[in-house]
Amino acid sequence: MSVLQNLSKQIKNFSELVAFEHTIFSSSFILIAMVVASMQQYGVAWCGWETFLLCVLALITARNFAMGFNRFKDRDIDAQNLRTNSRPSVDGRIKLSALIAFNIINALLFVAVSYLINTLAFYLSVPFLAILAFYSYTKRFSAVAHWVLGVCLGLAPIAGVIAVMGEVPLWSVLLSLGVLFWVAGFDLLYSIQDMDFDKAKNLHSIPAYFGLRATLWISRLCHIVAVLFWGCFVYEAHLGVVAWIGVGLGALMLSYEQYLVSVHLKNIPKAFFVTNGYLGIIFFVCILLDSVVG
Repeated sequence: MSVLQNLSKQIKNFSELVAFEHTIFSSSFILIAMVVASMQQYGVAWCGWETFLLCVLALITARNFAMGFNRFKDRDIDAQNLRTNSRPSVDGRIKLSALIAFNIINALLFVAVSYLINTLAFYLSVPFLAILAFYSYTKRFSAVAHWVLGVCLGLAPIAGVIAVMGEVPLWSVLLSLGVLFWVAGFDLLYSIQDMDFDKAKNLHSIPAYFGLRATLWISRLCHIVAVLFWGCFVYEAHLGVVAWIGVGLGALMLSYEQYLVSVHLKNIPKAFFVTNGYLGIIFFVCILLDSVVG
């Protein structure tokens, strides 16, 4: 095998490892935060190429670290689960040494990029990484793991605002809280797939503790709270009608997600990957349009 072929294969393996295509879940909301922050800071929706590219690099390296560390920490669990035992971190396609190096490199790159963004971003870079790493431990001792994952993705819009404004206004916190409960809600649905496995291995999750029916209701409650926080975000940021339409569309899409899972559990992958991906894109487009017509 040639060097180029081997490199291409490794890139594909690492892309699969971190599920790179799912970056859209967090990227949409960092873009929302950056658009609103740019409007408030500069009067236009564009923050400039330098800030934008640095934020993209920060998002990619932070997410690579988070996913890579999770795969590193969960190797023993993933190897026993039929749903996850073919991951590159488990089946030998990515060596342990390469996985560790991947995590270290991405962590260092994230800190370096944060330094280039501004002082506050740099000071918060290591605490951000610590929170991302902490998630990988929570399922081993607490069912709050679903909400800790929400905190991890909720850091994205906070990071976007810090990059543009160098501060954390209230509206960005409200947006992030919406992301927190949105993520917790869909992670609850996704974790239903591992309910029996979690019980057998004494892992902590809401489905393992309370069963299917209660999990569905807790997930619905989380999504209701998410929509309420997004409404508070739009109000606090003084956004317009199109932004409120975005909140309404988000509510409809979350309702559809809940409906898909309630009809049949086999719809969980569709509800998780498709619906949530479109939700972020549609919400972002509405916020962007609102900044243009407003």
